[in-house]
Amino acid sequence: MGKELSEMTLEELWELFPIILKEHNADYKNWYEIEKQKLLSCLDKRDIVRINHIGSTAVKGLIAKPTVDILLEIDNESNIEQLKNTLLHNGWGLMSSQNNPCMRMAFNKGYTKEGFAEKVYHLHVRYNDNWNELYFRDYLIEHEEVVKEYGKLKLELIKKYEHNRDGYTDAKSDFILKYTEKAKKAYADQYNPRK
Repeated sequence: MGKELSEMTLEELWELFPIILKEHNADYKNWYEIEKQKLLSCLDKRDIVRINHIGSTAVKGLIAKPTVDILLEIDNESNIEQLKNTLLHNGWGLMSSQNNPCMRMAFNKGYTKEGFAEKVYHLHVRYNDNWNELYFRDYLIEHEEVVKEYGKLKLELIKKYEHNRDGYTDAKSDFILKYTEKAKKAYADQYNPRK
């Protein structure tokens, strides 16, 4: 019997869960919808401000890690401990949690001691705000040429960062920020709750 995931070092986890890129799967949208309904049924409705499918699996035609990313935005008055416990009791594993500079919790489903399950999810829990991921997703959906450019960048980076998720994410950040800024101008800050 191998080590539990919680006993593994970051290096061991990266080895077990390398970055894998796959062609877009039309089922990602359905996987998201199913999980969204599960979240709506187990969480207090008063806590939920917005739920969105984010990341590359939300963009048709984009090569992606086969992981469905979900952004769950919650009310600032939400009971964080209660919400966390509810998610843990509904099959989510807590990957990380921080309160500063802002509250962020990351959960996952589909990580096993043998590697990835068929369906893998990341759930990003944050307070309602003007999150870059929403703009970047929308910009990609509307700009096929940027999708192609982003796909090419990912294929280049995976050669260097297959077993280094943080390095892979950091290496994409300039590209993402460039188009996020364009998107915020183009979409007139549409996700800003303070507008």
